[in-house]
Amino acid sequence: MRLPNPALEVNWLINSLSFIKKHFVIIIALGLIAAFGRVIQLGGFGKIPTWLHLVLEVIIEGTRLLLFVYVLGLANLKAGLLKIKQVLTQKNNRHQLLNAAWRKAKKQWLAIWLNFICFLLIAACINYLIELLAYETCLLLSLKQGGILTNTSSEWTIMLFFKNLSVIPFTLVFEAIFLLWLTDKLQNSHPGKVIG
Repeated sequence: MRLPNPALEVNWLINSLSFIKKHFVIIIALGLIAAFGRVIQLGGFGKIPTWLHLVLEVIIEGTRLLLFVYVLGLANLKAGLLKIKQVLTQKNNRHQLLNAAWRKAKKQWLAIWLNFICFLLIAACINYLIELLAYETCLLLSLKQGGILTNTSSEWTIMLFFKNLSVIPFTLVFEAIFLLWLTDKLQNSHPGKVIG
């Protein structure tokens, strides 16, 4: 019995990490917008009115949507929007993509499980490190004493700031690359080579 190549089995996870590496600045910039938005929403810099809270929510979710579309287009927003438009407006295209996805899911179920398990392990490690940073260091106290955060700020301010810079963008990239991989739209299926 021939065992599968582990690198090929976690192909879309490797492509996700490669995409993040290649487009790190854009991903971090979008993450910073969301991260600071969350800090402001949580009152990290002081109380805000309800209308500003809603505006910030639109901005935060907008940056996440922008990142997802950016990845779907393999670093091209226009191409990502076109892919979404084609799925929503072209019924034949939608059925072809669903059939291709179903066939690939049935054929490569082990790869799907391996990718998700590896993704969950990485995400759990990142979340654990963020939790340690928030609860086991004096970062929050230092930021409060330095006048950067208000005295009413909680650990959640730090946790959500760093989650918006790390695990949330990682998840969005992973999900978008998964959709491309599942529908055979991933141009480069060789693990380790940078896509996009």
